[in-house]
Amino acid sequence: MKKTKRITISGIAELAGVSKSTASQVLNGHSKKFRISDTTRDRVLAVAAEQHYQPSIHARSLNVSRSFTLGLVVPEMTNYGFAACSNELETLCRENGMQLLIACTDENTSQETMVVNNLIQRQVDGLIVASSMLSDAEYVKISQQLPVILFDRYLQETQLPLVVCEAIESSAELVARVAKKHPDEFYFLGGQPRISPTRDRLAGYQLGLERAGVSPDPEWIMYGNYHPSSGYEMFANLCARLGRPPKALFVASCGLMEGVLRYMSQHKLLESDIHLCSFDDHYLYDSLTVKIDTVAQDCKELAIHCFDLIISLINEQPTEQIQSYLAPKLHWRHPDSLEVIS
Repeated sequence: MKKTKRITISGIAELAGVSKSTASQVLNGHSKKFRISDTTRDRVLAVAAEQHYQPSIHARSLNVSRSFTLGLVVPEMTNYGFAACSNELETLCRENGMQLLIACTDENTSQETMVVNNLIQRQVDGLIVASSMLSDAEYVKISQQLPVILFDRYLQETQLPLVVCEAIESSAELVARVAKKHPDEFYFLGGQPRISPTRDRLAGYQLGLERAGVSPDPEWIMYGNYHPSSGYEMFANLCARLGRPPKALFVASCGLMEGVLRYMSQHKLLESDIHLCSFDDHYLYDSLTVKIDTVAQDCKELAIHCFDLIISLINEQPTEQIQSYLAPKLHWRHPDSLEVIS
């Protein structure tokens, strides 16, 4: 099959019977500035529309030293929270004439370094990163070349711009209320303890127990990773150890809760008396027979804050706050929780 050539400004100019510079001025929206007649402008635009002309992003970037692309780095694409944030960011980019390039690290620091370097080689204008690193040293270096925002996760004592959801106080409020109903048994299933979401959600869980006057048993705390299979395995082991489901359970993410619910469904436990709580919410929780109280992040708000901040940094505009901790909402579904509220 013969490869078709893309129409160029020279081609538009020839078909419209004008000079290349006139066609360029019209297509770049400068007709009035260069006093081009309406008739000529309309003829050039009509030819461009008929030929499905699209300006070259490479030529555009050469003119303004920008690529009009953003890089988004996430640990896992199937994670509900990351998928929702990615979708919102892609929409924001598209609506603002930009392209979002998404890379996945699989929680692997070597892979993270590789995909970040690939994005930089593609000359992205800025990076938004949910990092698996233990140090921000590499991102501090990168930030000297282009803006970098940490989101969802933060690195200890970092001075880099970041946008995360507050987790300690919100988790504590949820756990304290539930612990008053279940002071004798309240387990925690978390992801990797080295990353900030796990540390903060665990800290909130522990603070909530303290506020409820509950002394936690060290065996109540279990760690895995944020894949659903890890939630399934931890919950299966817990049920095997107890010989029954636990009375109350705080799960640190939607992904882990997916594994827990899969086990409960397979073993016909969805009608049990377990009091389930989770950090992260999912619209399907409203359809379940088992009721789940949640700390609900607003993924759209996270995406908007990330986008607005990275654009301000790219444009070198002053920003009042470069580190944002967004307040989540508590979503109460369990009858015990609703009883306490009323």
